[in-house]
Amino acid sequence: MHYSNFGLANTKTLLNRALRGGYAVPAFNFYNMETLDAILKAAEITQSPVILAVSESALKYMGKDILMGLICGAKYKKNQIALHLDHGHSFEICKTAIDLGFSSVMFDGSALPTKENIKISRRTADYAHKFDVSVETEIGTLSGIEDENTKSASHSYTDPKIVKDFVNKTQTDSLAVAIGTSHGAYKRKSAKESLRFDILKEITTEIPRTPLVLHGASSVPQKYVKDINQFGGDIKNALGIAPAQIRKAISLHITKVNVDSDSRLAFTAAIRETLAKNKKVFDPREYLTAAKEEMTQNCINEIQNIMGSGYKI
Repeated sequence: MHYSNFGLANTKTLLNRALRGGYAVPAFNFYNMETLDAILKAAEITQSPVILAVSESALKYMGKDILMGLICGAKYKKNQIALHLDHGHSFEICKTAIDLGFSSVMFDGSALPTKENIKISRRTADYAHKFDVSVETEIGTLSGIEDENTKSASHSYTDPKIVKDFVNKTQTDSLAVAIGTSHGAYKRKSAKESLRFDILKEITTEIPRTPLVLHGASSVPQKYVKDINQFGGDIKNALGIAPAQIRKAISLHITKVNVDSDSRLAFTAAIRETLAKNKKVFDPREYLTAAKEEMTQNCINEIQNIMGSGYKI
């Protein structure tokens, strides 16, 4: 089914608007009804466009029918929500998402040789553009672990010298760049570490009209790290990307910022605190409601204080 039947937006339209407006559209990952509802409530409260991101593992976890059933039931302003495949590692999974009704897909060929990355990226774009579906691709490798499908022990920065040729040959609609971010909750050994804005500036000079994407850019709020550890967790020394650095990246043509770890932390912190303080609770609706509300508040904070996308619709 085509994404327009679900009232979904073309991601390219959202990102081009953000590029002109100097803000970023948040791409929040979700995995179930509660996380989807949290994102949509935050977007509605802030009047922000939003990209609903689904990884390969999340698609497997929810299943195609339940996922698209949730999208059918999503109540928010039409043409302000995009449904995006996050880190599709093959043409086949990208095709599956397009056929299901996703409005954009990411083919992640960053671990491949450049020639092979270009080949599959272009094949994906050729198929997607037949249905007016947007395509995101990536050059450079982010270290860290997001889920079972997206993980790497190595890191390589995006080479500004090849981005223009890559974009022209692949016909990609947006490009994910590697400038020092990483997946997971352990993004920094020190808060003094900085993103490579020099690389980002070179990239924007080469492809000034191409919307750029920042993966692995969660800020990892220390409140949630503290709460999780206080109530039985063990994720000490987790550090994210400082909000000021993300805002600076947005000023340099980053128009889509992926957020996953922050949402997981908010959700988990609320569940741990609820169960620790209310030992008789066994109704999932009680601790899931707390988790949903905390994730909503975190999404609102990131929309208003990092993305700058509030009240843009």
